[in-house]
Amino acid sequence: MPNRGVFICIEGIDASGKTTQARRLVRSLRLRGLEAVYTTEPSTGEVGRLISRYVLNRKKRVPVAVEALLFAADRADHVEKKIKPALQKGKIVVCDRYVYSTLAYQGAADLDLKWIEQINRFALVPDLALFLDAPPEVVVERMRPKPKRSVMETLQNQRRVRDVYLRMVKEGRLMRIDGNKSVYDVAADILKVVVDFLERS
Repeated sequence: MPNRGVFICIEGIDASGKTTQARRLVRSLRLRGLEAVYTTEPSTGEVGRLISRYVLNRKKRVPVAVEALLFAADRADHVEKKIKPALQKGKIVVCDRYVYSTLAYQGAADLDLKWIEQINRFALVPDLALFLDAPPEVVVERMRPKPKRSVMETLQNQRRVRDVYLRMVKEGRLMRIDGNKSVYDVAADILKVVVDFLERS
C-alpha cells in the first residue's frame, strides 16, 4: 500500500449510485486500516453552496458557460482547501464527482471541451478515476419519485452526458465500472479495482 496521499474520484450520471458507492468505498478502506476521506462536488464551500442552491435545483437552466465557470471556481477552492491538505497528510481522498462531471454535463450541452479543460487547468489529475456506468433509462426511473428534478435530469440529457463519459473511457481517462448490478456487487467490483491499484502503487 502507498505511504503517500492517493486521489480517487467516482463519476456517473445522476442516480447511478456513485454517492452511495463513494461512501461505501471510504468505509471499506477505513476497515482495512487506511485513512480515507469522502468529499464531493459541488463542495460544501461558499461557491459549492451557491451552485447547489441556484444551479442544480432550477427548472430553467442557467447559461451553460456560467455553470462551467461556477463549477471551476468551486473546484479551485475545493482543491486548495480540502483535497490538497488531505493528500499532503497521506490520506486517500475519494471524491464524488470531479472535473469529468463538468466535461460531461456542460460538454453534453455543446460547450467546447477544450475551453472547459482550460478553465480547469489547475485541477489535480486523480490517481484513479472511475465511471460508474448505469443505463440512462434505469436512472431516470430511479429519479421518478423525486419531488423536484432539475433540468439536467431528463432522459435525453442523461444519454448525452453518458456519451461524453464513455468517450473519456475510450480515451483512457476513466475506468468503466458496470453500475447495472446490485449495490453489493458494484461495491465489491470497485473495492477490488481500488485495492489492486493501491497494492501496485
